[in-house]
Amino acid sequence: MTMERPTAHACPARVERRRSKRFPVVVPAEVKWHGPDGGSLKEHAKADEVNSQGGLLRMDAYPHVGDIIELTNLLSAESAEARVLAIRRSTEDVVLGAAIELLVPSETFWGVNFQLKKNAAELLKLEKALQSGGIDLCHLREFRGAVDHLRRTAWAVEEWEERHLERRGSDTVLSLLTAERIRRATHLCKELAAELEACEVNFGTKGIAEFYRAIDRVYQLLERSCTYLEPQ
Repeated sequence: MTMERPTAHACPARVERRRSKRFPVVVPAEVKWHGPDGGSLKEHAKADEVNSQGGLLRMDAYPHVGDIIELTNLLSAESAEARVLAIRRSTEDVVLGAAIELLVPSETFWGVNFQLKKNAAELLKLEKALQSGGIDLCHLREFRGAVDHLRRTAWAVEEWEERHLERRGSDTVLSLLTAERIRRATHLCKELAAELEACEVNFGTKGIAEFYRAIDRVYQLLERSCTYLEPQ
């Protein structure tokens, strides 16, 4: 059953004006509100388009437009109050979800994956600005690699959160995160090797001594692991 008509007790809704881009982040939530008779109602929902001001909730039953709801992020257990701005419908008049606005905007309420995707989008904007400003291609490639790493990590974090909530195995996601770290480390080592060969980096470069010790430790551990795997 869908309840979307405002009542005399509902707060007047404001026209939905999106002030910032929304991101496709799936966040399981619990929604509580008071019905027309004053009774307490509760529904499980999924937010799949969010920004720091609000988002779109998909539920089985909906509050009235203008209602104040209590929204709880089931992944973090953080709660916030929000106002129902509108009930979105398709061209076939099928309810698509409720557009809601957080009473207090939050960069953290929707979780780490929202922050990762938002930051990745901002980095892509910065990349375009750097490109138009004539930045060196080598530095631009490095910047793109960092953005790509952030994007891959955001996807893996979202997948892990969903599986954890649904009590499904997350081992494959954790192995993907490990594989991504190895891929990124390998790429950085190759880039650094090229800079060493070109004498752009040397032992006088700040931090290179600590990097050498870290690489040496990784090498020793890998060599030991390979020794264990050798046939006797």
